[in-house]
Amino acid sequence: MKGRKLLMIPGPIEFEPDVLQAMGIATNSHVAPDFIETFGNSLELMRTVWKSPKGQPFIISGTGTLAMDMAISNLIESGDSVLVISSGYFGIRFKSILECYGAEVTVLEAPTGDVVSLDTIEEALKSKHYKALTMTHVDTSTGVLVDPKPIAHLAKKYNTLSILDGVCSVAGEEINQDDWSIDIVLTASQKAIGVPPGLALLMASEKAIQVWENRKTPVGNYYANWKNWLPIMKAYEERRPSYFGTPPVNLIVALEVSLKIICKEGINKRIKRHRYLAEAFRLGIEALHLKMLPVSNALAAHTLSAIYYPEGVDGASFSAKMNASDIIIAGGLLADIKSTYFRIGHMGSVSPNDLLAVLGALERALIELGYPIESGKSLHAFQNAIITN
Repeated sequence: MKGRKLLMIPGPIEFEPDVLQAMGIATNSHVAPDFIETFGNSLELMRTVWKSPKGQPFIISGTGTLAMDMAISNLIESGDSVLVISSGYFGIRFKSILECYGAEVTVLEAPTGDVVSLDTIEEALKSKHYKALTMTHVDTSTGVLVDPKPIAHLAKKYNTLSILDGVCSVAGEEINQDDWSIDIVLTASQKAIGVPPGLALLMASEKAIQVWENRKTPVGNYYANWKNWLPIMKAYEERRPSYFGTPPVNLIVALEVSLKIICKEGINKRIKRHRYLAEAFRLGIEALHLKMLPVSNALAAHTLSAIYYPEGVDGASFSAKMNASDIIIAGGLLADIKSTYFRIGHMGSVSPNDLLAVLGALERALIELGYPIESGKSLHAFQNAIITN
């Protein structure tokens, strides 16, 4: 890299040049015909990426937390029972949001690096009626991958809405929203969707919209209320001007560019690329005898890796040496163990060359800090996996 560092955190990520160029064009009117076309097309492209031809897409100025807030505030009323399936920091965030709206929350929390078993989830669903359950597809704090398909099927079996936090998974992990009967899939722009921070993206099922329409009490949120936003989404998709709040014009122009790039690659091919790069990267990490935070490779995300520092290696010194090699990584996020691990994002437009650069810098940092490894070992393992894929 010349002149700048390689950003390898779990979001924001490295963005495609065409996406960044779209951010820099002269800002258009939010009711100009060409912007209306861009917004409407972006909504339609979301259905392709989410695999939800029947879903209702929302594009809102905000973060992934706003998307979580939007899902909860529109579907949950005071006194509703909700089951939170937590595999890290962002499962607990769901709990905090739910409590703001008066929900009665039950949390099923997995041990660090693990997932809650399906049997445990079904036992909870059998014990009482829950209006909804929440799950985190990839928890950014742990790098743990949850399989949402069987959980969504259990939710449907027990007449419970399913809400999937796909902030670190949409466009990087396999999702078939309609086929899997997931009621809400939400994300943010700065992850595998490949757009700078600032957009909350959400897809609601027909059932979710019906539940919202039939709620007994008003939505306790003004900005996130679907009453205000649904007419806007419908208008843009019908190529008509409309207004509630001024949309972030350049971000939405960039979103259309990125969604077109994703669809040109093909969502299935894109998911496969994320998978084989992540698997090859893990082989490189394993070659250095480093331990991953997920308890097994089957539970390791394909969009980021959470890795424990080896014994005797100081995290701050390690990060400083990676930074000196022009690689930016993320530290730990879980409060009780945050100083014991680091995180590397590998999603969006990530390439084998990016990950070779990361592994090379990682080896140098560890050797300089006195960790006994054989130089080139992780690179060899990674290259072999890529070549034989």
